[in-house]
Amino acid sequence: MGKPGKKYQLASATIDRARAYGPADALSAVKSASFAKFDETVEVSVHLGVDPRHADQIVRGTVVLPHGTGKTTRVLVIAQGEKLKEAEEAGADFFGPEYIEKIKAGWLDCDVVIAAPDMMSSVGQLGRILGPRGLMPNPKSGTVTTDVGRAVKEVKAGKIEYRVDKTGNLHAPVGKVSFSERQLQDNLNAFMDSVVRAKPAAAKGTYVKSVTVSSSMGPGVRVDTAGYR
Repeated sequence: MGKPGKKYQLASATIDRARAYGPADALSAVKSASFAKFDETVEVSVHLGVDPRHADQIVRGTVVLPHGTGKTTRVLVIAQGEKLKEAEEAGADFFGPEYIEKIKAGWLDCDVVIAAPDMMSSVGQLGRILGPRGLMPNPKSGTVTTDVGRAVKEVKAGKIEYRVDKTGNLHAPVGKVSFSERQLQDNLNAFMDSVVRAKPAAAKGTYVKSVTVSSSMGPGVRVDTAGYR
């Protein structure tokens, strides 16, 4: 990595590295330190005291952010018959069984894939393509369901999925720099509440070790974890 640019250094100088900020102050600092010419995503990174090598310590879940992510999520529904009408009425961007062949041929112009259970034997063939991109439908995340209409509406309303990586970290978007501090705080609270509830019984010691918020290009701001114990 090269030396950080001047704008980043100036933004970084506004952050007190020695301090753990309260959530509202941390998000305010992120907004103030944003210098990009576009509406950056505000992200949260959480380091958890779990060992994801053990299946009983994997942290995963879904949460509907009260104010959405600020990003338009393109949804594909792989279903047939009546379910296609449900998907269309709920606002799915793409729908139909023909997308199985399209994906095999290289099409991947969507952010979330939802599948009806009766299509999973065919969708299973796409595991090697969808799996590494985090797009494989899964009953645990609500993306394999008979109620495709509801699933589409939830995703469109700001439902996000999270899963701990092999180093014990979680990353998630909680809005855009253009959001108000209140909106960002509501979203961050909803996300952290979900993560705290998802604590595995096998996790010992401190669960939420660190929380950092930042914009896509900006410096990280440490959040006081006291509220998440």
